[in-house]
Parts: sequence; C-alpha cells; structure tokens
Amino acid sequence: MRHLCRIICLLSILVSPFAAAEESEVTPQAIESAITKGVDFLLADQNEDGSWGSPRQTKGLNIYAPVPGSHHAFRTAVTAMAVSAIIESGRADSSGPVAEALERGIQNLYKELPQVRRANADAIYNIWTHAYGLQTLALLYERSDSPAEKIKIRNLIQGQINRLNRFESIDGGWGYYDFVAQTAKPSGSSISFTTATVLVAFKEVESIESIELSERIVKRAIAAINRQRKSDLSYMYGEYLKSRPMYGINRPGGSLGRSQACNYALKIWGDTTIREADIEDWLDKLDKRNGWLDIGRKRPVPHESWFAVAGYFYYYGHYYAAKCTELLPDGTASPFKEMLAGLMLKHQEKDGSWWDFPFYSYHQPYGTAFALMTLSRCRP
Repeated sequence: MRHLCRIICLLSILVSPFAAAEESEVTPQAIESAITKGVDFLLADQNEDGSWGSPRQTKGLNIYAPVPGSHHAFRTAVTAMAVSAIIESGRADSSGPVAEALERGIQNLYKELPQVRRANADAIYNIWTHAYGLQTLALLYERSDSPAEKIKIRNLIQGQINRLNRFESIDGGWGYYDFVAQTAKPSGSSISFTTATVLVAFKEVESIESIELSERIVKRAIAAINRQRKSDLSYMYGEYLKSRPMYGINRPGGSLGRSQACNYALKIWGDTTIREADIEDWLDKLDKRNGWLDIGRKRPVPHESWFAVAGYFYYYGHYYAAKCTELLPDGTASPFKEMLAGLMLKHQEKDGSWWDFPFYSYHQPYGTAFALMTLSRCRP
C-alpha cells in the first residue's frame, strides 16, 4: 500500500504540469484592455528620474548583486525594457502621461546607458543592459525623425556593441558571471540564453547605417550556442554543464524557457538546421508542458523547482516564444499567439502588472515589460 501511494503521488506530480492551462477568453478587446492596464502600471511605477526598478524590497533571498554596479545595470536594463514595452504597446504616440513617461524614460537611458559597467570581477550583469539597451535604441532610431538624434542614437548603439565585444566570454558568446579566473576578458562559461539574447539584439541593430558588428564575434556566439545544443533542441543552461547533458536543467522541461530564445537567435542569423517545423514543435511543447515553467513562477529561490527551473524564465521564455511566432506563416502562428495571449491574460495581477520572480523591486517592471511585448505580438 505504501508503494502504491508513492506511485500515485509521483503520477500526480508528473501529470499535473502537463495539464492544459485554464482557458482565458482571448479577444482583441481583452488583449487591448490588458495592454492598457500594463502600461498604466508602468506609468505609476516609474521612478522620479525616469527609470524603473530599485534595490529596495530586500528579503535576504535576493540574488548575488555587488553594489553599486549590479543595481545600476539592473535598473538601466529594466528601464530599457519598459521603454520598449511602451513603444510596442502602440500607446507611445498618445499625448499626456504616456508621452511624458516615455520621454523621461528615454532621457534616462540616454544618460545612463554609456555609464553602465561590470559590477566587479565576477558579476557581469551589464551584459543584459547592453543587450536590451540595443533593442530599445533600435526602436528609438526607427521612430526618430531628427537627424541629430539619429546620430546620437547610432553613437549609443556602437558604444553598447563595443562593450559587448569587450565582455565576450573567452570561448565565445556571453555569460553573466566569471567564477573562473575573473579576467578582463571574462573567463567564465558562455550561457546559452544570454548569448541568444545578445544575438537577437545584434540582429535588430545590424542594418542601421554606420553600425559596425564584428562578424567574428557573431560567428563565435553562434558556435557557442550550437555547442550547448542537444539533438532534441533543448539547450544546456551553460557550457560549463557540457559533461552533464542529462542533468535536469539541461533536459526539455528545464529548457522550455531557453529553447525559444536560442532557436530564434540561430534562425534569424541564418542557421538552416533550425527548421520552421522545429520552431512550431517547441511552441507546441511550451503549450503542452507549460506547467513545468509555471511551477517555478513566483518561487523566491532560483532553480528550486523541478528541472531546476527558475521563476525568471517564465516571461522571458514567453517573450521569445512570441518572437518565434513571427517566423511562422499567419495560419500556423495564430493558435500559438492565442495560447500565449491566454497565458498573459490569465496571469495579469490586479494592479495591471506581471511578475515571475521576486527580485528587489525590478520584478514587476521587467515582468510587465516582457508580458506587454508578448501581447503586442499576439494581436490578431
């Protein structure tokens, strides 16, 4: 009897994460209403200097973050994401509070992006800032009609690219820690999804006039992701785990929040081994196995969930899944867009925000930004 009870308990654990998410009615009106509430949250949550997020709300459970550099990087990255989210929401051109908040955020970015640095020898969180800063600058360049501002933005873009070139991992790609030799050029492991994030950002600024991207560094980054890629298109968390390919975090359930970003990055950079069918297959996996990510959502300790899933993969993974839908024909993409929109509608908080991992006070603005950028791609 005891063994039977254990089997039943095990089956309940294994089956429940694969159960379909509770249906949320997805209509154009519901999507627009959620977007409006999310943007309104960002406006209410903005700091006086135009930024978003802060090192407040410490609980003794927060991740390693040497001061002050870590928080400068976090705050500026989250600010870039919030600015992008407001622009992509479609409300950026409205007048009044939205326009004012957006302009304050943009001016904060212009000031802070050039000043973000590596926090110390082992914490390289500025990688995230440079990557999401590039994506935002690409949007700002596209929407600007001012020749002088375009020159300013191009200079900022090249500066962020130069920083990423400088902090490329010694074996190619990018990580956000160096726990090895802590050298000027980081000796730490390349991380699959960090490298994918940077490659996506590089692609979005590649065609801008006078921007110089290093072909060698891009090729090394692509090679780094492919070294971490398994035959089923799950990706190791980082290259340091290459000797443990079947470790939980490296299996499909642990890769749900990474495979979307890595597949997308490889595909847009011309890797022909990533087929349209592979993109569709992993979007289907994200739908059917969403519970593995959802179990980790809002857990305060990184990687404490099954397959070592961390909460901060939830909205990250769905954002890059939404970008993957842009690689598919409309008819194929539509069901996946509806699935993604349904999840975003289901998880929106009463205050209009979204969050997946308690992280000082950065979690609500970054979660909201990811969700808004996801929903903006799910419009009919």
